[in-house]
Amino acid sequence: KAVMLLLIAASVWCWAIIFDKVLKLKRLSARSNGFEDSFWSGGSVDELYGKIKGHAQDPMAAVFVAAMREWKRASQRGLPGDSVSRAGVLQRIERVMHITIGREMDRLEAQLGFLASVGSTAPFVGLFGTVWGIMNSFQSIAASKNTNLAVVAPGIAEALFATALGLVAAIPAVVAYNKIAKDLDRYAHRLESFAGEFGAILSRQMDERS
Repeated sequence: KAVMLLLIAASVWCWAIIFDKVLKLKRLSARSNGFEDSFWSGGSVDELYGKIKGHAQDPMAAVFVAAMREWKRASQRGLPGDSVSRAGVLQRIERVMHITIGREMDRLEAQLGFLASVGSTAPFVGLFGTVWGIMNSFQSIAASKNTNLAVVAPGIAEALFATALGLVAAIPAVVAYNKIAKDLDRYAHRLESFAGEFGAILSRQMDERS
């Protein structure tokens, strides 16, 4: 019974994580679409930075703000004229964007490890409960010296129910983990693409100013 309660608790927590991740990914996609619409609308990046620098609501906006902050620091010191120094500034901006992407993705991937752990271990935990329950049933049969099916069946059925609970906890966890991990990987590629495009824009502006 303790094993079954543990599996039920793990299943409930898995479903809570699944619903939270699905809703969060939907919100992220909508906010990123809105940010990209603003970014590619043809307006000034300085104006966009002024609007969102204090409250970036999605990872893409956070990457943009981090890059613009580094760009502003370089602009205040005076953009270098030689190509080597300009390359150093661009490398710092790209490094800042990649660090921001890593930090944001770590935040999004939080608690996914629990889904993976439940998906891989829950069937074995349920099997352990089944084996333990069957052992207890056989001990009860030996103590009562009664092999009637009406006496044997309830204990074995209860023991097998632990395996069923293990599968009930594991299957949704595995399916959800694979789906969410794939969606997060796709979103990470989206962030990397934006960082590359924005880095190219800043490089072009630096060449024009120099």
